[in-house]
Amino acid sequence: MSEQTQEPGSSAPRRVVVAGAGMAGVQTAVALRERGFTGDVILLGAEPHQPYDRPPLSKAVLLGKSEGSAFDVDFEALGVELRLGCEVLGLRPADHELDTEDGPVPYDVLVVATGAEPVRLPGAEGVPGVHLLRTLDDAERLRPVLARRHDIVVVGAGWIGAEFATAAREAGCAVTVVEAAERPLAGALPAEVAAPMTGWYADAGVTLRTHARVERVEPGAVLLDDGSRLPAGAVVVGIGARPATAWLAGSGIGLGSHGEIVADEHLRTSVPDVYAVGDCASFPSGRYGERLLVHHWDNALQGPRTVAVNIVGRATGETPAVYDPVPYFWSEQFGRFVQYAGHHAAADTILWRGDPAGPAWTVCWLRGERLVALLAVGRPRDLAQGRRLIESGTAMNPVLLADPARPMKAAKA
Repeated sequence: MSEQTQEPGSSAPRRVVVAGAGMAGVQTAVALRERGFTGDVILLGAEPHQPYDRPPLSKAVLLGKSEGSAFDVDFEALGVELRLGCEVLGLRPADHELDTEDGPVPYDVLVVATGAEPVRLPGAEGVPGVHLLRTLDDAERLRPVLARRHDIVVVGAGWIGAEFATAAREAGCAVTVVEAAERPLAGALPAEVAAPMTGWYADAGVTLRTHARVERVEPGAVLLDDGSRLPAGAVVVGIGARPATAWLAGSGIGLGSHGEIVADEHLRTSVPDVYAVGDCASFPSGRYGERLLVHHWDNALQGPRTVAVNIVGRATGETPAVYDPVPYFWSEQFGRFVQYAGHHAAADTILWRGDPAGPAWTVCWLRGERLVALLAVGRPRDLAQGRRLIESGTAMNPVLLADPARPMKAAKA
């Protein structure tokens, strides 16, 4: 990536515009005020709803246990101008202006927090009964589908597919999950780690079809490439997400191979006075020695704090803060609480704490003697202690670490 062009010591911005009113955008606005920023803060949201949290959409909101998940933020009291139903259409850095549905919006500093959008199933758009689960409107459209206890086909056995299948079974629906790969979570976890999770589907009464590619979707059915025809009162597509950055075409902002904004270690983009945070941006990790693109809630919570520090510190010449977190996420599926911390791609050792056939176990990844990632099923204490051990880079004793009766913090080398 080219040298970033935003220099510390520049004049204090009077007006910060945040494009995107999800977790990353809202937390950026909040963090700016917490850091003492006194200028204008304008938060643009494409949806008409009050800004809301997404994780409950696949759980309480979907099942009708909650009417919504709006953030508990008093934007008026914070002095944040909230513009809803205002979709961003383009960026003209030379003019320091955003183009939106409501006209141009000038900025001194822009923070791009437009998140990610779901990947659509080719050929399924416009077919009745085909759903995505990303927005509040999506969840509200799906709620009566679950209430009617339709036969449901879920396309994709990733995190969102498993969470939706869990909710659909709780609602009393018959559920079939089809996955093109040979196992669930094929793009996220090694085969040996995902293997015990495969059995969770059957235990929950969900039919899992792997090596199953969708040939086409028609009203009331999903046809697979092996000729199978699955009855489907509804089809829910969960085959991934991509950064919502198409609107930046022609802006000069550098994008990566996945369409993500290529931010530097301070979350600055390749264009002056523009930062990027959350699902739409990757960042270089000194901890892991590679660039990370993290599509999870905790990244959208933590990144804005770094952005706010760096925006406020520009005028005083403070050394910019570096963003290099230990990635973290969780998933609730089939009666289990699954948590993951770290990044395991460069690990050279994998070890287990507990029996993966049981209700609670942990997988640890090490590089040399240092813990770099862990996945904990029903062992929140392992996650909490392990996350701190990853952050500190503490050397571990593998023999002690493999003992599930021993606290992880007591397994240091």
